[in-house]
Amino acid sequence: MTVLASIICLLEGYLLGSLNFSIILSRTFKGQDIRDHGSKNAGMTNILRTYGKKYAFLCGLGDFSKGLLAVLLARFLFSWMGASGFDPGYLAGIAAMGGHMFPLYFGFRGGKGVMTGLGVIIALDPLTFLLVLVIALPLLFKTRIVSLASITGAALYPVITCVTRLMTRRPVLADTLFALVCGCIVLYMHRGNIQRLLHGTEYRFGEKPPESKN
Repeated sequence: MTVLASIICLLEGYLLGSLNFSIILSRTFKGQDIRDHGSKNAGMTNILRTYGKKYAFLCGLGDFSKGLLAVLLARFLFSWMGASGFDPGYLAGIAAMGGHMFPLYFGFRGGKGVMTGLGVIIALDPLTFLLVLVIALPLLFKTRIVSLASITGAALYPVITCVTRLMTRRPVLADTLFALVCGCIVLYMHRGNIQRLLHGTEYRFGEKPPESKN
């Protein structure tokens, strides 16, 4: 993969990822910045508890779609690289997550990258995406803790990737390494949530948390 192609993949992924839909929606329809409300996080969960299901759906759809589009666009632009064994979607995907977390257009203060990461995963590996959801969604509905499902999915993503590659006899190293990097990034962005989970003070879906929580 050439240096120029790598730069283009990173740029298009980052610029797409920087379209943080929680901020866009809150400013467009509410005249507010979601980062001033609720948990102060620019993501779907905070939109849900602050503005409701309709805006949360739109936010999730937008953030998911930009991760998906970043990977597909990189593959479309540089499909000839497939012969080299390197998927340009890796670079675009990781850059899209980085853009969501540190958006260029919004002062580099964004969300935690879960929905964007899911969009990246389904574009790269639909089977692994489904397996992650099969584990994370029941946990979400049982506990009503969005962060717990996100953290569990992030931790299991590289494990599931490695297992599916071994079972299908596909190359393991690159995909598993990418999944490990993505998982670690999401876990790091949820470090505050992990502390609250350990102390039993994490937000549950349906609660009205105090403005001071983050």
